[in-house]
Amino acid sequence: MRYGQIRQYDIANGEGIRTSVFVTGCTHKCPACFNEEYQDFTAGQLWTEETTAEVLRYLSGPEVAGLTLLGGEPMQNVNGLRSLVRRVREEYPLKSVWVYSGYTFEEILADEERLSLLRLCDVLVDGRFVNALRDPALRFRGSSNQRVIDIPGSLAAGEIVLHRDIHTGETM
Repeated sequence: MRYGQIRQYDIANGEGIRTSVFVTGCTHKCPACFNEEYQDFTAGQLWTEETTAEVLRYLSGPEVAGLTLLGGEPMQNVNGLRSLVRRVREEYPLKSVWVYSGYTFEEILADEERLSLLRLCDVLVDGRFVNALRDPALRFRGSSNQRVIDIPGSLAAGEIVLHRDIHTGETM
């Protein structure tokens, strides 16, 4: 697995202050993608044990609410991310894990490998970015077709459960 950047403190990609990992590699090629340079699977740096240790160190701060995975396409980097998220769950079980994916929830459910990563996460922002549906007023997503999904709630209910008041525009 390769990554383009790690942000120790990120307030744009999930609730609270988060540590964000931007993996590289994505075949969706959404027009007007905001991270076009991360579509290349050979871009960025190779992930190492030292990189994992750095992320875990960043997450140790009490001000950090959790980890966010984005890119690139996290669901095309499942093997590397699954081991990272398992480590995060072991060391910081109370911190949330958000994942951004161009795949829809339904597409992820249909793929056992992607589903194995999804089951380790709390919130999914799903769907490809659609520039014609771009809306800067949306919370935690770029276009109105994208959903912010409560993963455990959705898996338990057997249907999409949107994440608390994010879609209504209410403050949390």
